[in-house]
Amino acid sequence: MRLAVLASGTGSICQAIIDAHVDVAAVVADRTCGVIDLAIARGIPSFIVERTDFGSDFDRRQFSRDIVTTLQQADIDVVAMAGFGTVLDAPFFDAFDGRVLNTHPALLPSFPGWHGVRDALREGVKITGCTVHIATLEVDSGPILAQAAVEVLDNDDEASLHERIKSTERHLYPATIKKFLADLEAHT
Repeated sequence: MRLAVLASGTGSICQAIIDAHVDVAAVVADRTCGVIDLAIARGIPSFIVERTDFGSDFDRRQFSRDIVTTLQQADIDVVAMAGFGTVLDAPFFDAFDGRVLNTHPALLPSFPGWHGVRDALREGVKITGCTVHIATLEVDSGPILAQAAVEVLDNDDEASLHERIKSTERHLYPATIKKFLADLEAHT
């Protein structure tokens, strides 16, 4: 099974996946960013499908088709979202139905969306964490594959809590990807 990582930032999650000896066949970003440099340094094919429009007329469906075309040209079977900044539309999820993994910095179904850490702090929960799930068209609502709890400390702010969640995520996500790929290969 050929895995691609979709990312938009520094690549810390992608780095954790690579460091866990998960074979990454391609890295795709929606902008020039650190994950592309990481891929190049590791000899992993990298692609930028640049998002240039951030306005209300952004064609999310066409952008999603462009991502699918790039992934299909790289012969990708499974996709791991790793901080990808653009929400994708139906053509992407249709092409990779049940084969898109995502990680989220909260214990879903609690605190979905872009501000899971901030929302957990605002609600005053004592435990939050991270979730690895199958990504679907509806954001942060797909089947849960794995979760890990992280205690919220009295002196936590959004940055400190998010860093502890990311530390946990850097172990949970690669392990879950490995298991998902092994299970998929066993059933094909």
